[in-house]
Amino acid sequence: MDLKRVFLLLRDENTRVVQTHISVVFIKRDVVYKVKKPVNFGFLDFSTLEKRRFYCEEEVRLNRRLCPEAYIGVEPLVWQEKVIEYAVVMRPLPMERCLKKLILNGEATKQDLERVVKKIADFHKSCETNQRISEFGKCKNFRKNTDENFQQTEAFVGKTIDSETYNFLKGKTEEFYKKYGDLLDERAAKGFVRDCHGDLHTEHIVLTDNICIFDCIEFNERFRFIDVVCDFAFLLMDLDYLGAEDLSRYAEDLYFSLTRDDTGRSLLPLFKSYRAYVRGKVNSFMSVDEAIPPQERAKRVEEAKRYFALARSYMEQAW
Repeated sequence: MDLKRVFLLLRDENTRVVQTHISVVFIKRDVVYKVKKPVNFGFLDFSTLEKRRFYCEEEVRLNRRLCPEAYIGVEPLVWQEKVIEYAVVMRPLPMERCLKKLILNGEATKQDLERVVKKIADFHKSCETNQRISEFGKCKNFRKNTDENFQQTEAFVGKTIDSETYNFLKGKTEEFYKKYGDLLDERAAKGFVRDCHGDLHTEHIVLTDNICIFDCIEFNERFRFIDVVCDFAFLLMDLDYLGAEDLSRYAEDLYFSLTRDDTGRSLLPLFKSYRAYVRGKVNSFMSVDEAIPPQERAKRVEEAKRYFALARSYMEQAW
């Protein structure tokens, strides 16, 4: 990837540039270009131009399911008649109306959550499912995700998670599988495992006229082919983390009322704990990233501790 030439093509004095560990986003007044970095983290592989083109196309295809108005398409970036990169092209979203900001400002209402939950419930009913997708939600396969989390956070014991909490969560997760493993398999067989969003948190939900939910997981099917309740659990966990427990309870009750799912609620402790643990893991990783300023790394330590504590609280409530 020739990042210097990409900057020359896309950046000017009126462009704001935002970088993450996997992408560079060029935000202009009336258009946004998102370019993937040539990275390979195992669970994510953007290492070649062809792979980046493919995942750009996947990002547009998948996100048009819940936010068609924002995703324009994929555009080749050409330098001297040669394609040097591909970019996802989007219309800017009114981020002042994102659900997280509304919650932090004390402006989110139950009516707002009702619109969001109805959108998600309808989406889950329409998501694709088949035998291959269902396999990902079976107990033996889903537990690979939680096993991976414990393996990847072992080095942070005593730093962002204390050993007692780590061992408690590891043990309780195993107990949960013994008790509810058959239910996971049963729900997979009944079509509850679908091609979902995979990253349903409040920063990705914008309260436009149609409710725009963007930035789904395009880079790894294992994180997107999940039980619909596991998908929804991310939103509930995020609401709890932001201190909006009343909205979380309201959203939970409404979702199960709309979907008439009479078995999925039993799995919420595991799924919400899993979601919180992943956020704890991500913040742990960022706490040791030397590219991040020391003050920010210290903040990540505290956020990781909060997420791990939340993960524990869910499993404590399960018994």
